[in-house]
Amino acid sequence: MVSYPGAESPPFRLSMLIYDRRYRSLTLQAVVFILAMLAASWFINNTLQNLAALGKTLSFDFLFRRAGYDIPQQLIPYNSDDTHLRAAVVGLLNTLLVSFLGCITATILGVLAGVLRLSSNWLIARLMTVYVEIFRNIPLLLWILLILAIFSEVLPPPNAYRGDTPEAGMILFETIAPTNRYTAIPSLGMTNSPGTLTFGRIGISWAFITYAVAFVAAVLAHRLIRARAQRVQDRTGIRPVTWWISLSIYLLPLLFLTWYFGLHLVPPALRGFNFADGINLDNSFVVLWLALTLYTGAFIAEITRAGILAVSKGQSEAAFALGLRPRRTMSLVVLPQALRVIVPPLISQYLNLTKNSSLAIAVGYMDLRGTLGGTTLNQTGREMECMVLMMAVYLVLCLGISSGMNLFNSGVRLKER
Repeated sequence: MVSYPGAESPPFRLSMLIYDRRYRSLTLQAVVFILAMLAASWFINNTLQNLAALGKTLSFDFLFRRAGYDIPQQLIPYNSDDTHLRAAVVGLLNTLLVSFLGCITATILGVLAGVLRLSSNWLIARLMTVYVEIFRNIPLLLWILLILAIFSEVLPPPNAYRGDTPEAGMILFETIAPTNRYTAIPSLGMTNSPGTLTFGRIGISWAFITYAVAFVAAVLAHRLIRARAQRVQDRTGIRPVTWWISLSIYLLPLLFLTWYFGLHLVPPALRGFNFADGINLDNSFVVLWLALTLYTGAFIAEITRAGILAVSKGQSEAAFALGLRPRRTMSLVVLPQALRVIVPPLISQYLNLTKNSSLAIAVGYMDLRGTLGGTTLNQTGREMECMVLMMAVYLVLCLGISSGMNLFNSGVRLKER
């Protein structure tokens, strides 16, 4: 092997950190990092000095003091004698609940509206256009206040009667009773309850655990069936029909467990001046959920429409020429290509919905903003600590949503060969 002295790397000199392209980028990154750390250090030090001048110290011991206030809607047991930390956890769970349900219903509504905007029916397409443009161009807070006013002023109170007939009527096959105080919905009842697994003050029904195990097992079995069908298709060119097997592994265990536990719906019933037997959802939760769904659904509709339009019509025409039916064309050709356009902006809408849930303070829904950033902050006077904790929780929550959706996006995007 011949060596060339001129090809050897020159010895390292400090001037190379600036003039050599190999080291210049590292130097700039190091300088920016040091400046950012110095700025953060100055900001933190200045904040601590200002707090000390006001006679305050940065402390989080208030989280373990008695909260002294009630929270109407609770997913875990809570009373006024619990700590501010438990109150914050209850508020966080309320935030997660309305965000999770809002993402699901907004996605369903948005996808449906986006597809209908492309309908050949002129009336349906224009109605969806009106919905999208109205909800997308008016601030969310105004929609929350408007829906709250409708619930408060239009709906009757649960104890109002017109003669011997209650004014609060049942809707949706006599299962839901909307009133100006709460919305009564059916609850789940079991004739053969398996008992409860207790962790301190929190109890989880064994029936719920059984359903969860059955669902996880069905998901794993479904993936094995799909993997086997893919292997058969790769080997023979013909994909076996497996939809009825997949449907069975999901449906049959569900039906069996429902029969075994005697699971049934218990509709609300008006007894005296209030509805009993069902679940009374506070209207603050219902209003916030409905407003988030309608508002975010309008944006998801445009995302869905854009994703479908981004797929060339030649793709569908080629699939039809190969003999694929419209349903198979949509599931195998159009949607896989549209998802790579739909999912990235959909992640942003999920994050926006989660952060917009902090507007719950406008309707009195006790979420994280209403507990930790509201009553707890006012009672303890620890505004800096409460704000830092809230920002950290929302940051972790949104990063978790983004990471999960990015994993989903990596699974559905088109694989290049």
